[in-house]
Order: sequence, then structure tokens, then C-alpha cells
Amino acid sequence: MKTGTPEYRPHEQEGFSLIEASVSFCLLMVLAGFALLNLDSIMPGMGANTAMKQTLAQLRAGRESAIAQRRNIQLQFIGTTQIQLVRDEVPNGTTVLSTVTLQNGEQFQLFAGLPDTPDAFGNTAAISFGGPAPWTFLSDGTLVDSTSNPVNGTVFLGQPNNPTTARAVTLLGATGRVRDYTWSGTEWFH
Repeated sequence: MKTGTPEYRPHEQEGFSLIEASVSFCLLMVLAGFALLNLDSIMPGMGANTAMKQTLAQLRAGRESAIAQRRNIQLQFIGTTQIQLVRDEVPNGTTVLSTVTLQNGEQFQLFAGLPDTPDAFGNTAAISFGGPAPWTFLSDGTLVDSTSNPVNGTVFLGQPNNPTTARAVTLLGATGRVRDYTWSGTEWFH
């Protein structure tokens, strides 16, 4: 039995050979190529998900602001791409709290032939609430219409002429519960 330093063996040096490194590099390039080819089909869905998250956040912010500030907060949809929250001031006047503009070509969009979401709040328009505007979050978190009746609603989103980007956000007026839905091509899923 030998003790001390091991013998030097040049043929057992650690590392990769040039062939091994070249094969690994080629495999990485092939995988990167596949990823780039699929990027065009992935991007619209990513944009639709972003618009859905923006809508969710704005609806939740409106309800939470109404509760926290003990003020009525109006929910306004401007054109086909903006959601605005406006606080009713006491004794009079209003203050715009936030305005969100949907990006990447996303807009409030109802695609023909798509069924209503499982919540079944209506799909007669891209912005489909059960009563007349303006819609207002009260200080208890309830969403009401212009006649002070609680309303449920759905906001449908997507890119024009691209039903694969269909998304929906529903709001239960009595509790303020907000849900998001994505169209799979055959059904809505949460």
C-alpha cells in the first residue's frame, strides 16, 4: 500500500473533449431553434394573459379602495382598451385614482360563437354587467349599478380576429369576488 501523493497520469485529466463540447453546443442550438419557431404561437396568449391580469388587478383595486377609503369608487371602461377607477369625493367632485390601458393589441372583445363563462353573468357585449352604468363599488365592497342594485358582470378580452386569445374576468357584485377564465378552444377554464 502506497501513501503520499498520487501519481500523475496525463490520460486521466478532467474536462470535456472538443467533440463532447461540440455535440452539446449543437444540441443547445437545435433546442433554441425549436423555441424560436414556437415563439410566434406563444406571444398572443401571453399578451392576453397580461391583459386579463391587468383587468383583475384593476377590479380588485377598485373594491379594496372603496373599502379602505370608505368612499364610492366608480368603475369606468373607456373605449376598448382602458379601465379607470374614479373616487367620489364628499361633498362633491371626483378624483381619478388610476387608469390602466391594455397593451399588445388586447382589447375588450367578445368573440362570436363563444359561450358564456361558467359563472353565467352574461355575454351580450364585451363589457357585460347586469345593470346600467355607471357601476360603483360601495364602501362595503358591493358593486352596484346606477339604480343602486347589486350587479354581476363579465369583461371579455382578446385580440381582434384571434379567438385563441379569448379571456374573461367575472365579478360577483354582492361579494366582489373576481375570477379569471381562459378559453381552451372548447371550454372556459379557471
